[in-house]
Amino acid sequence: MKILSKITCMLTASVLLFSTGCDQDFEEVNRNPNNPEVVSPALLLPHIIRVASNEIVGKSWGLGNVVVQYSAKIQFTNEDRYNWGPQGNPYSVFYNAMRDVNNVITLSEASGQTNYVGVALVLKSMMYAFMTDAYGDLPYTEATRAKEEINYPKFDRQEVIYQGILSDLARANQLLGSSSGAMDGDILFGGNVSKWRKLANSLRLRALMRLSKRIDPSSAMQAIVNDPSGSPIIASNDDNAALQHLPDVPNQHYLFTTRSGSFDEYRLSTTMERVLKDYNDPRLFVYAQPTTDSGAGLVGEPEDYAGVPNGLADEDAYGYSPTGDPNKGGSNFISNVGMLFSCLQCSPFASPTGFQTMLMSYSEVQFILAEARERGYITTGDAETYYLNGIRASFDYYEARLRVANLTPIADVTQPGPAYYQQAEVAYSGSQQEKLVKIGTQKWLSLFFQGMEGWYDWRRTGIPAISPGPAAFFDTVPRRFMYPTGVQALNRDNYQEAVGRQGADVITTRVWWDAAE
Repeated sequence: MKILSKITCMLTASVLLFSTGCDQDFEEVNRNPNNPEVVSPALLLPHIIRVASNEIVGKSWGLGNVVVQYSAKIQFTNEDRYNWGPQGNPYSVFYNAMRDVNNVITLSEASGQTNYVGVALVLKSMMYAFMTDAYGDLPYTEATRAKEEINYPKFDRQEVIYQGILSDLARANQLLGSSSGAMDGDILFGGNVSKWRKLANSLRLRALMRLSKRIDPSSAMQAIVNDPSGSPIIASNDDNAALQHLPDVPNQHYLFTTRSGSFDEYRLSTTMERVLKDYNDPRLFVYAQPTTDSGAGLVGEPEDYAGVPNGLADEDAYGYSPTGDPNKGGSNFISNVGMLFSCLQCSPFASPTGFQTMLMSYSEVQFILAEARERGYITTGDAETYYLNGIRASFDYYEARLRVANLTPIADVTQPGPAYYQQAEVAYSGSQQEKLVKIGTQKWLSLFFQGMEGWYDWRRTGIPAISPGPAAFFDTVPRRFMYPTGVQALNRDNYQEAVGRQGADVITTRVWWDAAE
């Protein structure tokens, strides 16, 4: 019994000793060094930029180009016929990214890294603008606040969201450049704070123009253009907010590894074809490829390019004949989207670096200023000069990108001569309405493959005239996205309140800024 008692005591002492030893520095021992609890802004920033850019360009390819009839589908035509269900993204992607945005702001404010705060506010504003233009009312003031036990955020009115966007962009303009610390992780501008400021103020101009049917943007727009040093804007193609892709992951461009079958579903729209040919516009050779049947190679004559109407039923789209000859119908007789956007499996001429994801361009800014000057929102500058700058910037940009992609034969025919600018369809002449149509049409042409911006702007202006196709599910072009099914189920009360205020959760409901004439 004495031996058993001694053994018991020894075991008890060992357990106590072991327990005491384990309790010391317990948290430190169990911290995973490969899963850090705090991540620096420099590590978060490239992920945010990449996620936002990929979602924007993905939406451009899948819906944006189709809904404003830059491209049309020849198979699986539901997108082209407006058979749109609830859209899970950009909602889920952007709200997930917004948590990292908030972390960048919190960490950077605590350490006095104001440049990172400014960049985060620009990215936050860009993503919220993209979302609210798509859906309408959204969680905003209560969004991403689960740590505060706000698990079912209310939906704010679009007016409130845009007030926040404009405020954040103005604050970003003030913060950017207010400190001298280096800004690592910037895969968009390489740490160039001046370019971030220009983007912030250019996005302000875009937002103010977007709201111009609801508010008078004159004083705010004039204040920006009157103060080029305090509120600089994108001033050349060198300032473009364009994500440069790399030959390999993680910054490989969206379409480069797409399957050829998926790429081939999207073809030149007859709407785009008609405008480009009517204008003798050499962007025809950039935005589309000669038909396979033409045998023209990289560049052909205008007659070697042919589109397909939007909104056809699957069987009609797949066998469509541009000439009406049933023996000359199908994919070989319809132009693919341009070689600059082509995928690796689609052509030996495909380039991994020629295409850029454009978030905002100098060309767009010039067209915004042209419209603002023509409408009297600003008194600075000349509307015609802005207008011509916008056109030339678009041509210059594509010529440069084609040369980067080693597509010199196409680049050589990209720049138009003086006759282009003198033709009646392009020359800046006529009534104010005729001039606005010319600005809107050239802006539409320049916004090809730039997110959903062509659609958002079309909803505001109605320029150019586009109509649903013959097999469309609705007799009007969509005005918004439907909310994701997860939101309808998990935040139902707030969802129903938003729908009751905004209008039915269908694609024909107008958002607040999209006021009917």
